[in-house]
Amino acid sequence: MKKSIGMIEYRSIAKAMESTDIMMKAANVELILSTPVCPGKYVSIVSGEVGAVESAIKAGKLAGGIFVIEDYIIPNVNEEVFPALSGTSSYERIDSLGVIETMSAITSIMAGDIAVKAGNVRLIEIRIARGLGGKGFVLISGELATVNSALRSCEEKLKDTGSIVSSVVIASPTKDLIAAIV
Repeated sequence: MKKSIGMIEYRSIAKAMESTDIMMKAANVELILSTPVCPGKYVSIVSGEVGAVESAIKAGKLAGGIFVIEDYIIPNVNEEVFPALSGTSSYERIDSLGVIETMSAITSIMAGDIAVKAGNVRLIEIRIARGLGGKGFVLISGELATVNSALRSCEEKLKDTGSIVSSVVIASPTKDLIAAIV
């Protein structure tokens, strides 16, 4: 069972690939994502038991050196984060839609975890940085009040980082909008 998730964002693609390999060799973790992102950055995400993820991230940071932009570990990540990252979340209907736009890939994952833990909402997708100029965004669904509450939680918990660009709640989104974004 995946209990934690660790992420590192690099400013060198070559150094990131090397560091990711070192992370994988340093601890018993699963590679969730290892990909270049805009503009010229690279993100590596691993999961596993907390201690293993901590060891892997420590090794990745050491190997990445000055090329590490940021890193973060979520020790008890919500299981909905994994399908949201891969775009394989299931949803039956979307009563209201919450959108959280972030300045970085890592913050979008943090926001998704905070949102789903805040209340009775579903993660639809966590999209990170590809074609987004290094930004990320999170899509959540649920009843209007719970989506509003989840967004407020994200804004409150991440306000000191200054990394939330914008967040909105769309009540009763049209089928055309839903089809275009999911």
